[in-house]
Amino acid sequence: KATVSVLNCRLLTPPYTMMRRFAPAVRSSAFTQARNMNIHEFQSKQILREHGVCVEAGVAVEKVEDVRAACESLPGDLKVVKSQILAGGRGRGTFDTGFEGGVHVAKNTDIACEIAGKMLGNKLITKQTTKDGVTVKKLYISEAVSIKKEYYLAMMLDRVSGGPVIIGSSEGGMAIEDVAASNPDAIKKLPVKVKEGISDAAALEYAQSLGFDEAAAPKAAEQVQRLYNVMRECDATMVEINPLVELNDGRVMCVDAKLSFDDNAEYRQKEIFEMRDNEESDLREVQAAEQDLNYIGLDGNIGCLVNGAGLAMATMDNISLHGGSPANFLDVGGAATKDRVSFAFRLITSDSNVKGILVNIFGGIVDCAMIAQGVVDAVQEVGLKVPLVVRLDGTNADKAKEIVAEAVKSSGLNITSADDLDDASAKICKLIGA
Repeated sequence: KATVSVLNCRLLTPPYTMMRRFAPAVRSSAFTQARNMNIHEFQSKQILREHGVCVEAGVAVEKVEDVRAACESLPGDLKVVKSQILAGGRGRGTFDTGFEGGVHVAKNTDIACEIAGKMLGNKLITKQTTKDGVTVKKLYISEAVSIKKEYYLAMMLDRVSGGPVIIGSSEGGMAIEDVAASNPDAIKKLPVKVKEGISDAAALEYAQSLGFDEAAAPKAAEQVQRLYNVMRECDATMVEINPLVELNDGRVMCVDAKLSFDDNAEYRQKEIFEMRDNEESDLREVQAAEQDLNYIGLDGNIGCLVNGAGLAMATMDNISLHGGSPANFLDVGGAATKDRVSFAFRLITSDSNVKGILVNIFGGIVDCAMIAQGVVDAVQEVGLKVPLVVRLDGTNADKAKEIVAEAVKSSGLNITSADDLDDASAKICKLIGA
C-alpha cells in the first residue's frame, strides 16, 4: 500500500495484488490480498540467469551439512548466507533465538557453516512476517561481490499509463518507501508501451537518469531490457531488484531479486508455477485457492464472506468503523456456487477467533437466491454457533431474503437480515459486543 501511494503508481492488477507483499506486516490494522504467486530469491535468480540477466553465483541448500560443499563450489573466500523466506526485510530481521540478521557475509567457509546452523530450522521475524516469524528451511549461499554503487529497480503494471512501468532510484539497498518519503526526486519512472517494448535508446537514457556513468550506463541499460523481457515472457506482475549494483570490476549485477507471477498465467508458465512453495502459506489460503476463492486470514473476530474484491475491502473498512475487526478477506467472486459458499463457511468457521460472520452480497452476475441457499445449507451443515448477519441485494434479492426468512422460521437458525452494508456492520458488531 505504501509503495503504491508514495510512487503514485496505480496497479492494473486487482486491488489485492500487492496484498501478500505487505499483508504480514499489517494484519493487525489493515491488510492486503493476492492472485499472484511469489517465489524465493534463489528461484528468482535461476529465472533471471536463464534470461541472460547478470546475477552472482549461488547455491540453495536445505541442510547445514551441505553448506561447506556449496561454499567450496563458489569463487572467493567471502560468502553470503541468505535466509530464504517469502518476506522482505530479511537483513534486518531477528530469529526467535535472538540471533540477528537473516543475511550475513561470512569471512570463510567455517563461519558460513556456523551462521547456517543458527538460521536453518529457526524462525525469522521481519517487518513483513507475523510476530511469530517464518521458519527458515532453505538458505542461498552465494559469492560475495565488490560493490561500487547500489541502485533500486522494479517493474510492475501501472493503471495510469495502461501498461508496465519501470521504477528506479539511485538509492538502492533500502526500502523504496523510505526513499520516496525522504528523497522523492531520486525516484525515476519509465512507462513502457507493451507493443513497442524498451528501445536501446530509451533504456540507455533511463540508466543515465539513475546516475550510471558513461561506462556503466550501457551495461545497466542491457540489464533493464533483459529484466523487462523476463517480466513479459514469464507473465510476471512484479520484478523487484534491490539492490541492482555496479561492481568495482565494471559489471552491473542483480544481487537480490523478488519476482511475482500472475496466477491466471499458470497454464502457460507450468515450470515456474511448479516452484510454488505452499509451506509458508496459510493452509486456508491454499485450500481457498483450490476452490477458486480469494482468501486472506487476518487476526480479527468477524468473518467476512463477500463477492467482489472492492466490496470485500469496503465491508472490512465498515466493520472497523463500527468498532469491529475483520477476521479475513474472502471474495467468492462472480462465479460463486452453493458448494463454494458452503466451503467458504467451513473455511471461516475453522478460525477459532471468529465470533460472528457477516455475509455481504451484491448480486450482479451472482444470483442472490443461490447464495442464500448456500448460506442456509452451510449453516445447517456446520452447525453454526456464532451470530450471522446477512445482507443480500441485487439479482433475485427478494427471493433470497425469502429463503433466509423461511430458514430462520422453520429451523430457528441464528441468522439476522440487514438492509444495507452499514446496517449489517452495525448489527454484527453489536451481536458480538464489539
